[in-house]
Amino acid sequence: MRTTVGIVGAGPAGLMLALLLQREGIDTVVLEARSRAHVEQRVRAGLMEQWARDLMIEIGAGARLVREGLVHNGIRLSFDGRLHAIDFRRLVGRIVTIYDQKEVVKDLIGLLLARGGRILFEAEAIGLGGLAGPAPVIRFRDGDAVRELVCDVVAGCDGFHGISRASIPDGVLTVYERGYPFGWLGILSESPPPADELIYAAHDRGFALFSMRSPTLSRLYLQCAPDEDVSRWPDARIFDELAARLGGSCPLARGRVLQKGVTSMRSVVVEPMQHGRLFLAGDAAHIQPPTGAKGMNLAFADVVVLARALAAWTRTGRTDALDAYSRVCLDRVWKAQRFSWFMTQLLHRFPDETAFDRRRRQADLVDLVGSAAAATALAENYSGLPLAAAALEAAAPFSVSG
Repeated sequence: MRTTVGIVGAGPAGLMLALLLQREGIDTVVLEARSRAHVEQRVRAGLMEQWARDLMIEIGAGARLVREGLVHNGIRLSFDGRLHAIDFRRLVGRIVTIYDQKEVVKDLIGLLLARGGRILFEAEAIGLGGLAGPAPVIRFRDGDAVRELVCDVVAGCDGFHGISRASIPDGVLTVYERGYPFGWLGILSESPPPADELIYAAHDRGFALFSMRSPTLSRLYLQCAPDEDVSRWPDARIFDELAARLGGSCPLARGRVLQKGVTSMRSVVVEPMQHGRLFLAGDAAHIQPPTGAKGMNLAFADVVVLARALAAWTRTGRTDALDAYSRVCLDRVWKAQRFSWFMTQLLHRFPDETAFDRRRRQADLVDLVGSAAAATALAENYSGLPLAAAALEAAAPFSVSG
């Protein structure tokens, strides 16, 4: 097989990249190890920044998002027994939207296939070769056979445990990593959410997050030990603890628990995000704690930069935008890491926390709800920093809203 850009992974990053390149007339093939049914049911968080929502609409994949997505003007902070609103629309003129990532994937797959794009499901990439040359090769399983996809460029969009990053020789990448001494115990509950916007609760007992998937379906999280045994948490105990960490700031409805699991918390960034003709995007290059809601948004930002650079290269033969890919992306990635760390340390109770630390965190929370400048900084970062247009002058003229 032959294509211009071989894309490993049919998650949000790989699918969005394929659609952006298709719009520029650049041929792609997407290889996905799992079945279409599995990919379209894979549960992930689904908060979209303003510009990411605009991008979905712009490429023609936003009809269900506009119809079914839950628009939020901001978030609520819960502490000292009260709810405090941070109004993004008023502060920075932007919104965020709750829309399940699996629904995003469904929309992108449907659009790409309807437009004649090529996605090979149950095609597991097992090796990358020739990355330093002009014609990299992706070896993949196709049933009982092993086939090869020859391409000009490989986009590694296959997540943290995928083969793309693992194919880069030792010593090329610098890996920055930080683990956190807690996880999130999360449930999906058939119950109305306690508010019409996300609630981030800071409490002496630990952090809690009150999110939603619909007006009747809640996604709820509790700070817990990173190795927490879920069997120790029957439904009643979870709801009791959630109510306790709300601290009486608002009532909490209880419902039937549909899912239950523990999410680990860590930050990882690899530099550079490229090696030869291989370009990493999304979780293949960086992961961050979910407190800042940056995962899918950063993946989209990466592939917008990559698509622009590839469009410029195929039009003119110039490589300056491709050469700058990692630098441009990492500027945004590190800002997102800083914000995710800020939100995580602000809201969680650390095992070695002192009385001084607790009072300092309390002062940070009071400052956020009492200072327009502090609230604006949070709103800017949470709702999505604009894409760095100046750094992309040499690339294709996409009209993504900032």
